[in-house]
Amino acid sequence: MKFFHFHLMPWRYLPEDFAATHDSAWVWCPNSYYDPVRGHALYTEYIDSLVQAEALGFDGACVNEHHQNAYGNMPSPNLIAAMLFARTQRMQVAVLGNALPLYGTPLRIAEEFAMLDTISGGRLIAGFVVGGSPEYHSFNINPTTARARFAEAHDLIIQAWTRPGPFEFYGKYYQHRYVNPWPRPLQQPHPRVWVPGVGSLETMEFCAKRRYAYMSIPFFSMRTVRRMSGLFNEQCEKQGYTAHPEQTSLNIGVYVAETDAKAWERFEPPFWYFQRNLLKGLIDINTPGYTSIKSTMGMVQNLGEFVASCQTRADLERGDFCVVGSPETVRQKLSELLRDLGTGNLLMSAHYGSMDFPTYDSSMRLFASEVLPKLRAEFAAQDAIPYPAPRAIFESQEAAA
Repeated sequence: MKFFHFHLMPWRYLPEDFAATHDSAWVWCPNSYYDPVRGHALYTEYIDSLVQAEALGFDGACVNEHHQNAYGNMPSPNLIAAMLFARTQRMQVAVLGNALPLYGTPLRIAEEFAMLDTISGGRLIAGFVVGGSPEYHSFNINPTTARARFAEAHDLIIQAWTRPGPFEFYGKYYQHRYVNPWPRPLQQPHPRVWVPGVGSLETMEFCAKRRYAYMSIPFFSMRTVRRMSGLFNEQCEKQGYTAHPEQTSLNIGVYVAETDAKAWERFEPPFWYFQRNLLKGLIDINTPGYTSIKSTMGMVQNLGEFVASCQTRADLERGDFCVVGSPETVRQKLSELLRDLGTGNLLMSAHYGSMDFPTYDSSMRLFASEVLPKLRAEFAAQDAIPYPAPRAIFESQEAAA
């Protein structure tokens, strides 16, 4: 069982009446609300928090890419990853991910990921994402090309890491006379690949065929997470193998305090700031053509399973959108969910919305001292399940091709 600290780096200073006066925190949320002086302090706090995860016993940290919004202030997760690698010695950093279609050339990603992997001594987990639907508004990219761009960009990056250069690559969207990146990644043939998803069958099939890890994002009810896990397992079985526990994740919000009552008292105000302000308009500005008709219909039919639909604490508890309580309450609940899903990765969203550092830090320290060691001991046997080495995965892909 691997434990990762997942962080969004949100903006926590939106006006009190923001939800009532604005229709979205994305794309056209006025950047006059951003104060660089406060931003400096927030980046310092957030980066220090992620570095501290190593000392608290976490296996890694997760960073991610978003643009032109108050929800997540990481337009370049590779920069954040570089800072974390420079200040840590052991933990991995999962970049979830680079949004492949948003870059002029995927070779830039191949080079930067190779740099990060080499500099860190092989601690990079390479995340590839299509990119959030609002990003296609921000970057003025035709969303109907998203999946095709992603697939072609992925192929170019993997070839850049594994084929001796220089060689030529001519695709529909990317053409290169010389593919010859320096440096090359330390992990051979390439770093492990994680692909986050929100339930698209196309993404699940893409991961299953290549034996990549399919990582569900937070903010869905546990019923939806179970359904996505089952669908991904089915896709792996279609490819002739059983998904390894580390090919999936439980990505969920966690908050710990001395008692259940204190935990909810501290957790709810920053959570509702996040839910009512930072998620505002996210569903409404979905770009047409971004997903297939089949996947779009599935998402529309299950909108009530998204955390944005929650209005009360009872809604949160009923859907298991987060795990909040005393150390023993949190341990028991996480144990139940992890066993139910059969996953080998806990991606823990420990910070929400407007949460200040003392509120966040007290929960992290309680989790690290009272919950994490017990979960490690409970799932120790699972760590003995062999995970195919990257070389084995790569060769199986080549053989299948």
